[in-house]
Amino acid sequence: MNICLYGSGSRKTPEIYLDEAYRLGCKLAEKNYTLVFGGGDTGMMGACARGVHDNDGKSLGIAPEWIGDFEPLCEKCSEFIYVDSMDERKKKFLENSDAFIISPGGIGTLDEFFEIITLRKLKQHDKEIIVFNINHFYDTMLKMIDEMDEKGFLYKHEEIFKVATGIDELFEYLE
Repeated sequence: MNICLYGSGSRKTPEIYLDEAYRLGCKLAEKNYTLVFGGGDTGMMGACARGVHDNDGKSLGIAPEWIGDFEPLCEKCSEFIYVDSMDERKKKFLENSDAFIISPGGIGTLDEFFEIITLRKLKQHDKEIIVFNINHFYDTMLKMIDEMDEKGFLYKHEEIFKVATGIDELFEYLE
């Protein structure tokens, strides 16, 4: 199974999140799942990729070459696909993944998350989407989504994505 990880590439990511991302990568490798990610070598992406690679797992990085001007790219990927744009990158994520994990991140991660849940809502895919709510990182966003639902702007968002607070719970949703 190919599991896409959306998450921060920031060098400022706190250790509590990096440690959990590394453990996630270890578990992906243990399960023989392939990590599909933005190809970054730092932040949540880099930590998860290190966990995969340290345990002889497989990874597929997908990024435009110019992104290397903003963050270092992972050189240990089993495979790397270079694309021309961020839109093409997101399309390749969808084409090459069986499920999506949304780990803590910034604006780019939110962009990826909202696009993938919108596409699921519009029945463009039926792949599992799991928000990995490490250390309550996404509580505020989830509260906002609940409020949107309560006020009639959303319908049955619980059917579109799931929320996991730990790795075991996350893998229960994947399996």
